[in-house]
Amino acid sequence: MSGLSRVNASAAVDEVVDILEDEGSVIIEGFVDETTLAGLWGDLGPSLSATAYSEKGYDGHRTRRLSSLFARTKHLVPVVTHPLYLQPARRIMQKPSHMWVGKSRIEVTPSIQLSATQAIQIDPGQGKQPLHRDDSLHLRRHPGPTSRVQLMLAMSEFTAENGATLVIPRSHHWDDERPPRYSEAFSSAMPAGSVLIWLGGVYHCGGANTSDKPRTSLTVSFDLGNLRQEENQFLAVPRETVLQLPEEVRRLLGYDLCPPGVGWNEMQDPYLLLEEDENLAP
Repeated sequence: MSGLSRVNASAAVDEVVDILEDEGSVIIEGFVDETTLAGLWGDLGPSLSATAYSEKGYDGHRTRRLSSLFARTKHLVPVVTHPLYLQPARRIMQKPSHMWVGKSRIEVTPSIQLSATQAIQIDPGQGKQPLHRDDSLHLRRHPGPTSRVQLMLAMSEFTAENGATLVIPRSHHWDDERPPRYSEAFSSAMPAGSVLIWLGGVYHCGGANTSDKPRTSLTVSFDLGNLRQEENQFLAVPRETVLQLPEEVRRLLGYDLCPPGVGWNEMQDPYLLLEEDENLAP
């Protein structure tokens, strides 16, 4: 294989689905228009530039990450509802399943949900990220059903020199004993306004930025809707009630970080929010 498959924004949904299921990733050029891209820059650019570098090496010591994007911009709406992202995500993850309830065989189709949103800026001097699978967060076994479909929007041009995401095509078909190698990965070089979409079982990583300019992007993920609590404890239990409970119960309610990294808020343990509330209480 000579590189990652590419289509333009006029491609058919069926074509995108076929490529994703076979190769695990696809680049779509011209995904957003100039107005949307300018709006994202206007809403996110200043805050991203003011954000400190990541503290953990895995996230990049020369990389800035800004989360909670729906609280920061309305211009993310056309990105997540774009038919070449939302419809393939639904087609790939919303596969009917069945169960028996007594003597009744019931067919059930899961929902999908927005999971992570983050703007990412890789500055000059940042090295390559370790190759990884995003659905490892769900402790999935491979090969198997897809639990995540992720998107990376190029807010600036992606090149092999400035840290374009590296992807190993078809690696979602591998089992869990085969380790990834950088030599198997291809660069997702693409113009600003284009996107890379990939499945959660695909090995990928941020590339090294050996240029003299930053590489800026934003990422969004859709996950299966059943990867959450049965009862939504964050809505069911008022924050003031949570603050009256012991730490163990607070964490059991969901104010906790599940290894290797599910449930974070601004890349931190969500329990810190409760500690901040306690410190602010009269």
